[in-house]
Amino acid sequence: MTEAPLGLLAELTHRCPLHCPYCSNPVELVRRADELETSTWQRVFDEGRELGVLQVHLSGGEPLARPDLPALLAHASGLGCYTNLVTSGLGLSAERLAELVSLGLDHVQLSVQDADPRNANLIAGVKGYDRKLAAAALIKDAELPLTVNAVLHKANLDHIGGIIELAEQMGADRLELANTQYYGWALRNRAALLPTREQLAAAGPVVQEAKRRLAGRMEIVYVVADYHEANPKPCMYGWGARQLTVAPNGDVLPCPAASVITSLPVQNVRRSSLSEIWYDSETFNAYRGTSWMREPCRSCPRKEIDFGGCRCQAFQLTGDAAATDPVCTLSPDHGLVQGILTTEITVERPAFAMRRSV
Repeated sequence: MTEAPLGLLAELTHRCPLHCPYCSNPVELVRRADELETSTWQRVFDEGRELGVLQVHLSGGEPLARPDLPALLAHASGLGCYTNLVTSGLGLSAERLAELVSLGLDHVQLSVQDADPRNANLIAGVKGYDRKLAAAALIKDAELPLTVNAVLHKANLDHIGGIIELAEQMGADRLELANTQYYGWALRNRAALLPTREQLAAAGPVVQEAKRRLAGRMEIVYVVADYHEANPKPCMYGWGARQLTVAPNGDVLPCPAASVITSLPVQNVRRSSLSEIWYDSETFNAYRGTSWMREPCRSCPRKEIDFGGCRCQAFQLTGDAAATDPVCTLSPDHGLVQGILTTEITVERPAFAMRRSV
């Protein structure tokens, strides 16, 4: 039996002041004219709450780019949902934050690009480092829980100790250290982002020591670089299992990257209710559970642990979303990943193709 989702990732817009080359937004970004209007987003939140959603993550792009963010936040909070603002921090003022807090904001997730100011600004494509420090101070002054998120890659992985110290300085309650997932702009920049095994080997002990030292003060979540792993990581706790994503134009996805699977029908809130999409659509039922699996996944003792790996990654690398994730050493397509690691990893960092604006 399909359970109700717990979380809704509301990608309010693809507009963003940053140009991060690892961005997982699609290369073909949704333009402002195609974004859902305020009333439709509010209906989406109504349907999500009726469906069982408890958490609404207001994301993008940069959600602060939406003038109606206060109205959207107030609506989600008024439904009894836990609200989380996923932001770059650029554009967050004391006045804007105070308004959002008064309307029911529960939590903020703030992105950082590096602990080194110059490199952070180079990665972001704008001078935003100091503004992120200021945003973190505002969030802590407002006594909101703060998660700091750092996407790791070749250009900043050697600074992981400094990134942890930066999160401490910001007063983070939680730190997400997430090695890059190669979708959207990150896929376009894969050769420039792929870390070496040596970088990863050096970073692991730093993270483990920080977890020990900061236990009880700051939670640290470390997402491994799965191209280098023997087993794929669990993806979203399984396809269509706990969370759904609504893109700026109303497309509804089982995970933020699922638009890459062009073999699946596109679901949209303008045509169907969230309940119909979640329970009845071909898209959300395609890879639920384990019955869709082929060998070697079907008989693998890890099938209830990693769910065959990432469907989006499988499709991008093999053209078949039902294939075993090629990251897995048991996959017949594992050579594809090995080939990427052999041919794309370089000692020097290639130039980034920076995420464009819309």
